[in-house]
Amino acid sequence: MRLILLGPPGAGKGTQAQRLVEKYGIPQLSTGDMLRAAVQAGTEVGKRAKAVMDAGELVSDAIVNAIVAERIDQADCAGGFILDGYPRTLVQADAVEAMLSDRGLTLDAVIELVVDDKALVGRIGKRAEEAKAAGLPVRKDDNPAVFEERLKEYYKKTSPLIGYYYAKGKLRGVDGMANIDAVTRQIEAVLTAATPAAAQGSAYAK
Repeated sequence: MRLILLGPPGAGKGTQAQRLVEKYGIPQLSTGDMLRAAVQAGTEVGKRAKAVMDAGELVSDAIVNAIVAERIDQADCAGGFILDGYPRTLVQADAVEAMLSDRGLTLDAVIELVVDDKALVGRIGKRAEEAKAAGLPVRKDDNPAVFEERLKEYYKKTSPLIGYYYAKGKLRGVDGMANIDAVTRQIEAVLTAATPAAAQGSAYAK
């Protein structure tokens, strides 16, 4: 099973990805984790990424794409994987299509967690207020101003992927504002339809 989770920051992609990891035993792949692993392993592309990062520059799409291609060739991805936070742009989406095609593979589904942006911002603000009231430090990502900037970045660079995958017939939307278990059940229903054999007997879908 190979799938992509789409949605703005705070939509709950990480939480749902972890449930899928536990259910299907396939890895969740995020660019940050893949970059760090490649650098630590000292692979050829990892060395290139390290040189760029050490110079204080942004890692290029070409390097990120190469790291993803290297990662999906590892043994634990043989049964599939979940891409979370990648692809972020249309260029990266094209790269995913190419690398899967080269391996005779396809995506099973692209699941968009559809959310209400204003409600998300309100939720983040409430979390920040609760942290302050408890005398705890407010996480950087829980700062409403920072969060709104991340939302703008998402809609500028990543939201075009919604149309991209819709046109390919891969996009499926679920209500990301529902409670966590309800979101999981919606995702399970999508996966059951996309890959009936793999999703059969889901513990969450019952």
